[in-house]
This record gives sequence, C-alpha cells and structure tokens, in this order.
Amino acid sequence: MLNSYDEYLFYRANPSIAASTAKNSYNPAMQELSLIQFLAVAILPLLFAITVHEVAHGWVALRLGDPTAQMMGRLTLNPIRHIDPFGTVLLPIMLIVLSKVAGTPPFVFGWAKPVPVTWENLRNPKRDMALVALAGPMSNLLMAILWAVVTKIGYLLGAGALGLPLILMGTFGILFNLVLMVLNLIPLPPLDGGRILTSVLPGPMAWQVGRVEPYGFLIILLLLATGVLWSIMGPVIDWFYTLLHTLFGI
Repeated sequence: MLNSYDEYLFYRANPSIAASTAKNSYNPAMQELSLIQFLAVAILPLLFAITVHEVAHGWVALRLGDPTAQMMGRLTLNPIRHIDPFGTVLLPIMLIVLSKVAGTPPFVFGWAKPVPVTWENLRNPKRDMALVALAGPMSNLLMAILWAVVTKIGYLLGAGALGLPLILMGTFGILFNLVLMVLNLIPLPPLDGGRILTSVLPGPMAWQVGRVEPYGFLIILLLLATGVLWSIMGPVIDWFYTLLHTLFGI
C-alpha cells in the first residue's frame, strides 16, 4: 500500500512524475502488493477485458449478418462461457507469479476461447471479417478509457479504504486492456491483426499469411521469452497510457 498519505499527495501534485512512475511500475503502490492482493485487484479487470473482447467480435458479426455466436450462447458477459483454461487462467497467473518472484512490473496477457464466426454468413465476407476482428481491440480501448474513469474516481476519493483499491484496479484495467489491444493488433494470425491483414491482402498473399496460423501463439510466446515482444509493444502502450493519464488527469 502507499507508504503515507503524503506520498499520495506528492504524486497528485506532480502528475508528470506519477505518470512516469505508473508506466514503469503500474502505480506507486502496485509493487507493494502481495501476490494474493495483486490477484484480487487484477482478476476483475482481466476477466472483463477478455470477455468483452470476445463478445465484441460476436456482436459485430451478428450486426453484419452472422448469428453463429448468438446461436452458440457466446453473446454473454458470463466469463465461464468464454474461459480458455490455459489462456484465461493459467498463463496470466503464471506471468503474475513470475513477475512477483522476479520483482518486476507484471506483464500480463491472455486470451479466451475464440468466438465462432461463419465467414459465409457475412454480407461482405472479406471486408466484414476485418471489421469483426477489429471489434475486439477497439473494445479494449473503450474499456481502458472506462478504467481511467474508475482510476480518476479513486483519486478523487483519496487514498483510503475505497479510493486506493479503485486506483489500483483502474490502473491494472487500463494497462491490461492496452496490452490486449496492442497485442491483438500485431499482424500475425491467429491474432486479430492477422485476421485484418488477411482480409485486406489479395487472395494468394492472404493464403500465404494464413499458413502461419498454426504456429502463431508459439511465435508470440517465443517473442515474449526473448523480450522482442515488449520492445515492439512497449512504446505503443506507453503512448496510449500517457495519453489517458493526460486526458483524465490521473
């Protein structure tokens, strides 16, 4: 938790320092949380981010003519219908635990079970698949904005029993949604960016890119392990995070 209320006031009086600190360690208080406390703060933003991301895909597909997700009961905010045991549960927890053991700011990402989309049902399949894919990352951007509002409310309430949890939960919500948005926009199948890329490329080139899909997540994990993934994503996430800090005065 915050060392003192004076520290909280210092960061509120020096927003540029607070923003820099937040980018590097999530929040002045985030690194002092125990593993259990961190999981308690992180679980709600994480589940919402992954669940809404998938529902957004299905909802846009429905608007564009494909009711498959609706027929399979996937247009629901019930996270149980979307949970992937590894991508939604094990991987995020493993990354959180590893970061706490290493004493580094957590870099967390994950995924849910993909929402089924029947390509042939879409009114303009090639264009509409790009729109369906884009819906997921855009939902994460909207959620990052909503979590920025939660963070702002926490600051207005002060670093007390109610305000501080909102600040921490909101901060994690912003960062996790930005990570999920930027990660999914990488043009590598089966990520959303890969779907968008194959939708705009000519047929033969799209087919060649699509052949990478069976190895996509293995490539992502390899890039994560070597640090290349963060070198690609980090500057983009920092830009959006700083923008939200500036816009909302947090």
